[in-house]
Amino acid sequence: MEVINALGRRKAAVARVFVSEGNGQITINKRDLSVYFPSQMLQYIVTQPLAKLGVAEKYNIKVNLDGGGFKGQAEALRLAIARALVKINPEDKSALKSEGFMTRDPREVERKKSGQPKARKRFQFSKR
Repeated sequence: MEVINALGRRKAAVARVFVSEGNGQITINKRDLSVYFPSQMLQYIVTQPLAKLGVAEKYNIKVNLDGGGFKGQAEALRLAIARALVKINPEDKSALKSEGFMTRDPREVERKKSGQPKARKRFQFSKR
């Protein structure tokens, strides 16, 4: 099997994933998954698509992660892994889609407007 690549985004985070056959090792920015994401919850989010299909020990995954916070990065990585798995085996798409792993979360930060302290908050109104 050649190297399969995929892209995942969430908020400001971008995950570029390279999947090859191997023993289940996930390397993020030249660091191990457990070192990059010490939180068990974020590790769980990242490995959800692999666990759903039962292929956690089948592929080695190399990741370039950039931008955003750790939660956004984890969810961008989950989307990228799911897209790569679908490229490998298109029959898996319905199983991943039913869990919501194939959906790009479109929510982004709204820009700050001039004349206001934040995007939607207004300065206090004074009648007198």
